[in-house]
Amino acid sequence: EVQLVESGGGLVRPGGSLRLSCAASGFTFSIWSMTWVRQAPGKGLEWVASIWRGGDNPAYADSVKGRFVISRDDNKNTLYLQLNSLKTEDTAMYFCAKGGRTNEYPDRGQGTQVTVSS
Repeated sequence: EVQLVESGGGLVRPGGSLRLSCAASGFTFSIWSMTWVRQAPGKGLEWVASIWRGGDNPAYADSVKGRFVISRDDNKNTLYLQLNSLKTEDTAMYFCAKGGRTNEYPDRGQGTQVTVSS
């Protein structure tokens, strides 16, 4: 059974930083692409970033490019998302998902809330 558990969210001021983690189990983490998506209040899921097996060629949404960094530690079966220069519009529930960018993310965790507010 695929299990994904996100952590690291919280309340931060604009311009601040957070590091999200996603602990994965129930599948061979190292051979899968992994993705972060987010959902703001009243909106649908928005793709944020993906990373391929081996960590090569990460991809980012234009809205976060240059501010967020996706990474992975295959020895720890953990996915990360470093959030820098946070803006109020980054406020959302952040989910990690198994697989690459797609239209749906059925294998995703319960999420971790990020709130950016002064």
